[in-house]
Amino acid sequence: LRLLNEPTAAAVAYGLDNGSEGTYVVYDLGGGTFDVSILRLSRGVFEVLATSGDSALGGDDFDHRVYCWILEQSGLSLLSAKDTRLLLTKSRNAKEVLTAHGVAPITAVLSDGFVIDLTLTSEIFTDISRSLVNKTLLPVRKALRDAQLTIDDIHGVVMVGGATRMPQIRRAVADYFGREPLTNLDPDKVVALGAAIQANALAGNRGDDDWLLLDVTPLSLGLETMGGLVEKIIPRNSPIPIARAQEFTTYKDGQTALAVHVLQGERELVSDCRSLARFELRGIPPMVAGAARIRITFQVDADGLLSVSAREQSTGIEAQISVKPSYGLSDDDIGRMLQDSLQHAGTDMHARSLREAQVEAQALLDAIKAALANDADLLGSDERSTIDQALQTLQQQLPGNDADQLRRATEALNNATTDFAARRMDKQINKALSGRKLTTLE
Repeated sequence: LRLLNEPTAAAVAYGLDNGSEGTYVVYDLGGGTFDVSILRLSRGVFEVLATSGDSALGGDDFDHRVYCWILEQSGLSLLSAKDTRLLLTKSRNAKEVLTAHGVAPITAVLSDGFVIDLTLTSEIFTDISRSLVNKTLLPVRKALRDAQLTIDDIHGVVMVGGATRMPQIRRAVADYFGREPLTNLDPDKVVALGAAIQANALAGNRGDDDWLLLDVTPLSLGLETMGGLVEKIIPRNSPIPIARAQEFTTYKDGQTALAVHVLQGERELVSDCRSLARFELRGIPPMVAGAARIRITFQVDADGLLSVSAREQSTGIEAQISVKPSYGLSDDDIGRMLQDSLQHAGTDMHARSLREAQVEAQALLDAIKAALANDADLLGSDERSTIDQALQTLQQQLPGNDADQLRRATEALNNATTDFAARRMDKQINKALSGRKLTTLE
């Protein structure tokens, strides 16, 4: 049994998993919803880069445009529920006829005997539905922005959903991307077909030249974070090939490098997991702590090779490393590591909670000490005394083993410095605006 998301299933149906490399858009316009996904295929791994859509846009909206056109042409306004259903059915039929023909006759007899006899042309249909077609391109643009891609980065567009049969939809997509979309498969069945292909391969019915890795990751893969903790990126038992990404940031002001320590295992602390590799991302622009955005991607290919990359989002600088996680690891080793994780689950979670509290406390201590060094003149003697006392209490609690007590001390220091922080913010704003004219801020 295997789960397969719809965009990937559609890509599999078109054979994009067999040797194709590149970035693809899956344009899925169904009866009631519209979804767009951007997939990157690299070494047999599909990575979803961005998704967008409109949950209130679909083929039914095109039916309604035809329905409104019929009412307008016939001089009708309010109809009974029965007549409304009749005309909506006629509208849908006309829309479907226009996918293959230039004209669609519309004839109907309403419950009061009124006869409708109209002809809808493809030109009229294109005109009355133009705003809906354009509306589908808004989520496409958003997905491209979110993925930080341009149209030139896209290698193909897969059409999914019965509504993508409409010629004006296909023309709009072709015009926007500058290439004809993939439409040779039934858009109503393409997702089911891709899932069936995957299921067939899982059942062992595949040719020698087809690839499909049935393995899963035996142990979780992750990296070290502050405090010697492990952040799991790819959980154990994830089907491979697979790719997962997560954003991280810097811990200290002015930090220009980030050490990446890749780990394997189920425990919560670095010391209890297996070290796989280390590398460093250099050239991070100096910023305040927490401002930098660093995207770290874990990718396990069809051969079980793990590639880890770190990319600073504003500059695009990148570093990466590849490693074979299973190298030197026997089945007995895996079993022992899993057993250890079960036996120590309680103590591991307590240790993680304590380390997280210590990291938070240390970050606050560093920030308050730096603030006092720069802006102690903003404090009165009583307020300074209160802050110093809270600082000392937190400093004393830091090496202890009581996470709850440490969090209470952290909260106490945070509360004691709230007004101080506000005055520092006002000072920075005044400094930034000093000497500037109102016209320069417009």
